Amino acid sequence: MLMVIARRLMQALLTVAVVVTLVFLLFSVIPGSFVTSLVGEKRDIDPKVMARIEEQLHLNDPLPERFGRYAADLARGDLGTSFSTRRPVIDMLESRIVASFRLACAAILFAVAIGLPLGFIAAARPGSWIDMLAMMGAVSGLSVPGFWFGLLAMYFFSLQLGWLPTFGYGQGGLRHLVLPALTLGIGPMALLARTTRAAVLEVRGADFIRTARSKGMSETRIVTRHLARNAFVLVLTTIGLQFGSMLGGSVVIESLFAWPGVGSLLIQSVSLRDIPAVQGCILVIVLFFLLINTLVDIAYMLIDPRIRYR
Repeated sequence: MLMVIARRLMQALLTVAVVVTLVFLLFSVIPGSFVTSLVGEKRDIDPKVMARIEEQLHLNDPLPERFGRYAADLARGDLGTSFSTRRPVIDMLESRIVASFRLACAAILFAVAIGLPLGFIAAARPGSWIDMLAMMGAVSGLSVPGFWFGLLAMYFFSLQLGWLPTFGYGQGGLRHLVLPALTLGIGPMALLARTTRAAVLEVRGADFIRTARSKGMSETRIVTRHLARNAFVLVLTTIGLQFGSMLGGSVVIESLFAWPGVGSLLIQSVSLRDIPAVQGCILVIVLFFLLINTLVDIAYMLIDPRIRYR
């Protein structure tokens, strides 16, 4: 177990290094900068002022020098200072991470609470009308764009019925969390339902299930001890991947519902060419994805001791 964790940490460090380098180089070669974004808003700005801002932000320094400075600061845990707010990026991300993590947890709970039972029910009666309705709903959930579903949810539940607020983080109340979580979780819920159905049907036809039935084992015990445990390995992969990608996949949803998370900060920072803030947001998203995948790998070995990673 310790060797697996150690290898995953080494792979995570390598992945982070590659992502950080690519993001830095990308924003160094694309046209425009933070200063040019300011000029777009204030066209009467003095060119001398622009040059002074670029000098203060070290935007005119050679690329290797800028990258070396950024890598050295990152090794010390310093994500730099935002160009637009002049605040440390790590301070800006602190509250944003909490909001995004809260939204991702609510969305994955919704996906699991609906997707898992829906998949099991569909697999219990394959080919029946229940199976057809469940899979039609799953396909619809995968096909509908998240922002479009969010707009429909805002129209019906907020404008027409007045049950839920349309945007904002609120004062910690759950009412502000419902619509963003449903919108973010509808796609993973549909995918989880399809994956669960496929996994259960595959395990149901396995030899050890037929052997257990031939020995007179009750159906409840077969489902709880054999079928669910073996099918859950594939289901866990889907849950882990979807949960890990939610922090990055919530960019549009957070902007739609004015949710103050990492995704909305990333959108704002990209539009302003605020490179330190963009790099900090992407770093958090990558680390969250790697952490979830490492936890999924460990869970594999706990669920099925036969699984070993080399």
